[in-house]
This record gives sequence, C-alpha cells and structure tokens, in this order.
Amino acid sequence: MFLYPITFYLFSFIAVLSALMVISSKNPVNSVLFLILSFINSAGLFVLLGAEFLAMILVVVYVGAVAVLFLFVVMMLDINFIKLREGFLQYLPFGTLLGIVLIIELSILFLTKSFSNSNLINYSSSPTINDIENTKLIGEILYTDYFYLFQICGLILLVAMIGSITLTLRDRGQIKRQKISSQNYVDAKKAIEKKKVKIGEGV
Repeated sequence: MFLYPITFYLFSFIAVLSALMVISSKNPVNSVLFLILSFINSAGLFVLLGAEFLAMILVVVYVGAVAVLFLFVVMMLDINFIKLREGFLQYLPFGTLLGIVLIIELSILFLTKSFSNSNLINYSSSPTINDIENTKLIGEILYTDYFYLFQICGLILLVAMIGSITLTLRDRGQIKRQKISSQNYVDAKKAIEKKKVKIGEGV
C-alpha cells in the first residue's frame, strides 16, 4: 500500500509548487500555465479520493475553459504589467499581516492535540471505493430526484446565453460580410472581364 501515499504526496507537492509559481512568476502567460498544472494535479487528488466526477469537472471546466480563456486573454491583450505593479509596495504591509495571520491559524490547526481525540472520525489511510462509480451515483440523483430542477437550470443558462449573444450582436454598416448565396449564383461571364495586354504595357 505504499503506492497510494507516494502518489498523494507527489500530486500534492506539484500542486502546491505550481500554485506558488502562479503568484511568483513574472510572466502572466507562465502563471496561467502553472495554474493549469495546479488544476490537473488537484484533479489527480480527487481521483485518489474516489471523486472522479469532481476531477472530470475540474479538468473539463476549469482547465478546458476558464484557464485557457485566461491564457488567450492575457496573450491577446496588450497589458502594461509594469504599470500595474507600481502600487505594489503600498499594499505590502497589509498583505504581510494577512500572511502572518494565515500562518498562525494553520500552525494552530496542525499543532493542536484535539485532532487525536477518539470521538473524531478515524479515517483509513486509503478511501473506500464503492462498487458503483461516483459519476453514476450523481447522475442517478440528478436525473431522478432533481430532474426538473436540473432541466430548469439548463433552460435558464440557455436563455442567458441567447440573451448575451443578442445583446452583443450589433449590425455595423461599415463591416463587409460574405454572402455565400450571392457568390454561388454569380455569372462567370459577367464577373470576369478578359483583356489582351500587349508585352511591355500595363492594363
């Protein structure tokens, strides 16, 4: 059973290290790439805990959509990051205070002896995996007990998507659009004009 602890500590170490690189990297593109790496390792931790549905959602939604969107936005926008970092020093004392408070709280949490109380739940070293997959269990609950609520949520998201497209779709007269139907019915004899050009002369 040494494989589970080794895998857990490996994923945890890479996730924490990549999270630190997200906030310490000077290049924003590298920060987004480290964020994607952190998401992937967090998904691996969810798989080890037997929550493969959460791992799939983390990879598909956050890595496949949110993080990639951040990456394209950072790459396409011409942001002056030097100007954004000009006011960093004025927030440094407040950020240092918050960091110290967080370290003290984590120290109290991990060093307290109340976690060794016998009244608490004694978790085993490895999670117990059911015969039925986690994704199947969630699907059965969503499509039986919460079927109508699930469909209403999907309908609301569909209406919101159509509304956002309708609000942003504006007809700009200066933009030339391609009309495929008009191009298909163009007569080649009328569209092409043949001219005989002599050698050494232009059109």
